[in-house]
Amino acid sequence: MWMRGLSRICSIKINQPLKAHQMLLVPRCTPTISKFMYCTPTQPNSEQKVDRPQGIGGKGKQTTMKGPISWRNLAVSGVFMGFLYGVYYYARSLKEDAIAKERKRIIGKAKIGGAFELVDHTGKTRKSEDFIGQWILLYFGFTHCPDICPEELEKVAEIVDLFEKENKVIQPLFITVDPKRDGVKEVAEYVQEFHPKLIGLTGTEEQIKQACKSYRVYFSPGPADDDDDYIVDHTIIVYLVNPDGDFVDYYGQTKTAEMIARSLRHHMAKFDMDTKGILDLIKDFKK
Repeated sequence: MWMRGLSRICSIKINQPLKAHQMLLVPRCTPTISKFMYCTPTQPNSEQKVDRPQGIGGKGKQTTMKGPISWRNLAVSGVFMGFLYGVYYYARSLKEDAIAKERKRIIGKAKIGGAFELVDHTGKTRKSEDFIGQWILLYFGFTHCPDICPEELEKVAEIVDLFEKENKVIQPLFITVDPKRDGVKEVAEYVQEFHPKLIGLTGTEEQIKQACKSYRVYFSPGPADDDDDYIVDHTIIVYLVNPDGDFVDYYGQTKTAEMIARSLRHHMAKFDMDTKGILDLIKDFKK
């Protein structure tokens, strides 16, 4: 069919010649051609401006993409984290106060601590009043103790070293519960194995009994063997005494050095709040 249409087109006579800028339009899908149309395209106008769609060519309007993190978000996050941090420490202080109150309730009104007069490892007489103004960690034991006493005194020495790094002074004391074998010489040799600041104290049996009674320390020598060697059963506790000479807290064998140090910091801060003014605390903080 298309061959037939093409032959018809070729046989048609054109009355008017086509110009160079004219096109001959032939309808599509027409089985026979009945009419020709001339179409003269419009000459483009060089002065006419064509609007381009926005975003195609040219600079256009610049848009800035914002990320999910901004200074405002960081500031809000910082305030929120600071709030949580404050709530945590406030809750922990409440917990520590509750524990302290419970410990006082358990202890009751029993008087723990008191005056003593003993002899130190240098042979000098020492009284409890000599240690007023210092924080004291006090431990009762004996030099022939195989393992427990050395472990507890090493713990005390570690705590002293921790507070030395913080420019805080802790005075460790060791009182023997075995005055029969622990004289000045034996105590001197014993304490130097743990810490140079550790002061060892001994005395007569009556003086030792009085000191143990003041701190509610139980001790009982066991039966002696053929070499006259024996073990002394005694209370395993580290006592904390504040600068006023008052008993504050106690720590059993299960307490680690870090746990005792944390409790000691709490008691120190509370003691400073009770005895110093706000200005003095600010000055100490700046130092």
